[in-house]
Amino acid sequence: MLTVEALAKRLGGRDLFRDLAFTLARGEVLGLAGPSGAGKTTLLSILAGLDSDYEGTVRWDGSPRLGMVFQSPRLLPWRTALQNVALAVAGDTAKASAALQKVGLADAGAVYPARLSLGMARRVALARALAIEPDVLLLDEAFVSLDPRSADQARGVVLEAVKARGMAVLTVSHDRPDLERMAGRIVELDR
Repeated sequence: MLTVEALAKRLGGRDLFRDLAFTLARGEVLGLAGPSGAGKTTLLSILAGLDSDYEGTVRWDGSPRLGMVFQSPRLLPWRTALQNVALAVAGDTAKASAALQKVGLADAGAVYPARLSLGMARRVALARALAIEPDVLLLDEAFVSLDPRSADQARGVVLEAVKARGMAVLTVSHDRPDLERMAGRIVELDR
């Protein structure tokens, strides 16, 4: 699905990463580990097409539908949890409600982001990304601040989508044990 070759990114006069190369296959969960500041979030932005200032090759097979969960949930504060998810699926509240149910938030649809805990807001963001039924899911520290039970449930929902639809996942974290719970293989980024 994805081939990355000789990828390099400079930021603030220094190499954030260089000569980065990996592939991501359909149905694969790939972990990207590294300390804070190693370029994990920047790499996801490049892969999502949000950052075009890099050298090297990023090649997608076809035009896959991308879902992304950012480090911060990025919910619209004037919309309820259900409305935030429904925005991603052209207002389809049934699909949005089903996505919230999968992440354990069936009863939180009418709640505004200011009333959600950070862990709940992260799960709404995951529901929003999964509701579009992506071919590729990019996760940026998606399970940080979730209690262990909620994190395991969220991982399970993602792995279920991988199994059911052959979705590919690139998940990044500085927490290697978190990655080991999901990823078939892990790529390390150093500073």
